[in-house]
Amino acid sequence: MEAVQYIKSVPRYLFVRALGGRWPFLSTGALSCIRLAEVTPPALPGDSWVRIRTRLSGICGSDLSTIRAKGSPYFSPMTSCPFVFGHEVVGDVSEVGAAVSEFVAGDRVILEPALCCIVRGIDPVCDSCRDGAYGNCERIMHGDIAPGIQTGYCRDTGGGWSEEFVAHAHQLHKVSDALSDEEAVLIEPFSCCVHAAIAARPVDGDTVLVIGCGTIGLLTIAALRAIGSRCRILAVARYGHQQDLARNLGADEVVSNRKEMYELVRTETGAESYQPEIGKPTVIGGVHGTFDCVGTAETIDDSLRLTRSHGTVAIVGMPGIPSGVDWTTIWYKELRVQGTYAYGTEHFEDEQVRTFALALRLLEEYGPLLKPLVSQTYPLSRYRAAIQNAIQAGRMGAVKVAFDLRTA
Repeated sequence: MEAVQYIKSVPRYLFVRALGGRWPFLSTGALSCIRLAEVTPPALPGDSWVRIRTRLSGICGSDLSTIRAKGSPYFSPMTSCPFVFGHEVVGDVSEVGAAVSEFVAGDRVILEPALCCIVRGIDPVCDSCRDGAYGNCERIMHGDIAPGIQTGYCRDTGGGWSEEFVAHAHQLHKVSDALSDEEAVLIEPFSCCVHAAIAARPVDGDTVLVIGCGTIGLLTIAALRAIGSRCRILAVARYGHQQDLARNLGADEVVSNRKEMYELVRTETGAESYQPEIGKPTVIGGVHGTFDCVGTAETIDDSLRLTRSHGTVAIVGMPGIPSGVDWTTIWYKELRVQGTYAYGTEHFEDEQVRTFALALRLLEEYGPLLKPLVSQTYPLSRYRAAIQNAIQAGRMGAVKVAFDLRTA
């Protein structure tokens, strides 16, 4: 079968890292680390595993970071190559292992990609998995399958950028007929944002700032409204279609650039802004909380400056290696910097519930609002065009770009 595969090559990685920022097409070219390859479908690793035929699979910012060699090398040891990309997936069950009773061939499912202790056959499980924090598993280098933090970064599981892949039954959730494939493929990133919204949940009446309105920023706005937050949401969206979507999903005020963002926070919160001899403004006061959905040095620094004393900065977008962040702000304002990675188990309305199960419930109500986010789909054969579209999504009027294998 055909699959978009990542191969580990230090020279190719350094080539793309050095030149891919200036010439983005190099990140998918002949000298890049990715290729469309003919691969053997992965075998079921055990009796509790299931084979999935892909319907739609999204292109995530973390995928682009890997492809463009722009991310932190932190995750590099937590992968096993060659791997097939694709962790945002909706598909159909085509084969079940002998120990699987909750799924049958033909079930439409979405994937919870964390390759945690249960998936790896590890008993007893690590402390994180025991507490339901499957995304923070501490045994991702061990167990029945090769290293990999998620499906889509492990050579033994395959991934959604192919006709089929394998998953443990623990990773799968049935999809209601009420949800379209386009809505269901958003469950994984939406779950990340639901997790972030609950982890840093603002008090009703607070004012929060969402920086960046790509997929993660827009879904963070949606998640805040979906969990019932009545906070005032200020959003920064660079492009017109992002601004319209942000308003439709529940943002109260939307601006397009950094200068307008500082002015908006000042007028909305009564913050005071003073210009030092060099650098960005010093802000006294600010919003109660900021959701940084970009993760660059610039946006992290802005988030810290624009959040009031004792406020919370939630890092939702995958950060690289930010330099130039003035940590004086954290120290002086006694800020809480909250990392919000992936998903697990949430305490929500007096219930302990897996993030994916909660996101599925919420999406049944909010799905029609989110469906327009899946704006472009491509066949695998056009993987280069799909990835380039995703890299330039904002400029090209897109949000979530996905591979469509429903006719493969």
